[in-house]
Amino acid sequence: MENKNIEIIVIEDEEDILELVEYHLSKAGYDVTGFLSTENVEQFLEEENPSLMIVDRNLPVTEGSEFVSQMREIGYEIPVIFLTARDKESDLEEGFNSGGDDYMTKPFSAKELLLRIEAILKRSGVKSSDKIKYKDLTLDIQKRELSIEKRQIELTNLEFKLLHTFVKNAHQALDRDFLRDEVWGDDSVNFHDKTINVAMNRLKKKIDPSGGKEYFAPVWGVGYKLV
Repeated sequence: MENKNIEIIVIEDEEDILELVEYHLSKAGYDVTGFLSTENVEQFLEEENPSLMIVDRNLPVTEGSEFVSQMREIGYEIPVIFLTARDKESDLEEGFNSGGDDYMTKPFSAKELLLRIEAILKRSGVKSSDKIKYKDLTLDIQKRELSIEKRQIELTNLEFKLLHTFVKNAHQALDRDFLRDEVWGDDSVNFHDKTINVAMNRLKKKIDPSGGKEYFAPVWGVGYKLV
């Protein structure tokens, strides 16, 4: 199923609604992790790499929009859909101002929620139509081709996969273990500490031979991020 391996977090304090949302998302093929409060969510974000969060506003301990605002301040760019009973215009404004990408009110249509999820995942590059654009880079996922300002750049399959991984996780620091698993996968048996450095240097020379664009930034003690 095309949604396989796309992980979504749902934070909802009413168990029946949480189970309902989990059911519809799982049925659509997504990997779903549910939380009844914001407790432990930050730790989960540190350890996993979910593609989307669905967040209620009326949550115990930390109110939903406050939590999203805190996550944005830390630097998490994960897309957020608020799913809440708060339906005033001021509530909507608070939701978007705190860092929400979309806002749905209860009662809700499961079909509409799935359509909104799909739209956001496509915009964020997690689900591609055929092409993903980032700054002046255009990746054709079907053909596995890269063009920069309409000029095609020859990449190996591994280099394309490496760049695609960074584009899907733009602005996030990606550590070596994550890159190894995502890009090299089963071929990581002969993987060495310098393998990523060599691959990154080759990729950078191909997409930015003059070094003037600086697509990537090293993150000390972690790895790299696409800026």
